[in-house]
Amino acid sequence: MAWFKKSKNNIAEEKPELWNICPSCKAHIFKEEWAAGLKVCPKCNYHDRLTYQERIDLLLDDGSFKEINAEVSTNDPINFIDAKGSYAKKAAATKKKINMNEAVVTGCGNINDIPVVVAIMDFRFMGGSLGSGTGEKILLAAEYALRNKRPYIIFSASGGARMHEGIISLMQMAKTCAAIARLNKAGVPYFSVLTHPTTGGVSASFATIGDLNIAEPGALIGFAGRRVIEETIKQKLPADFQTAEYLLEHGFLDKIVARKDMKDFFAQLLPYAIKSPKRRR
Repeated sequence: MAWFKKSKNNIAEEKPELWNICPSCKAHIFKEEWAAGLKVCPKCNYHDRLTYQERIDLLLDDGSFKEINAEVSTNDPINFIDAKGSYAKKAAATKKKINMNEAVVTGCGNINDIPVVVAIMDFRFMGGSLGSGTGEKILLAAEYALRNKRPYIIFSASGGARMHEGIISLMQMAKTCAAIARLNKAGVPYFSVLTHPTTGGVSASFATIGDLNIAEPGALIGFAGRRVIEETIKQKLPADFQTAEYLLEHGFLDKIVARKDMKDFFAQLLPYAIKSPKRRR
């Protein structure tokens, strides 16, 4: 039979990729099952990263999303260059590869016909780092929510501040927090959803100052890394340190919501949040 004559190389090339390997427990999951399960491992409940488009499709009513401030992009204020090349070239290559202008996409849409403003970070864009463009888009979306009195929801996924932009990247922490403070003063609800991972300057700013701080199961949330902390305090940290479950137990989160339940959670929360005047902190 003809197929016995095929070389091993040809067979390898023609073999379909049937499996997805869980990044956490290394279980082999059929790709169809992985996609149907929203990239959540059925073995260990690991919630893998979503793209911004996958998050929009999961959260918002079909066809309701409209992007705002799409033109806001990266900036290179210090002409940063390292051993791997220039920041400008790296950013340009990333934009072309994943068709994004920045590490966050912002816009308006509906959740069960309730209008909201969303900012969704995407880890594929330079580790979801917080640069000047990222902070500007989060700020502008907050101002849009303020003008239109719509609840604001941010989904964070970040390795921290984008150090390629120097002190400008760190300024985005104060800038975004100031925008959220104006929402709070006006009584406009702001909800923060922390996904895997949310670390560094993002975790130390807008990601943890929501009226409700919510996380997906097992999300890594923290500022400095485990090894840095252990070397600083000369102590061994708990195995579940910096997980969503650990933070919930110690009062840093309000709730953990599974990915499949996220839209239903907000559909129940939003009517109450809109009708109930928010007390100023």
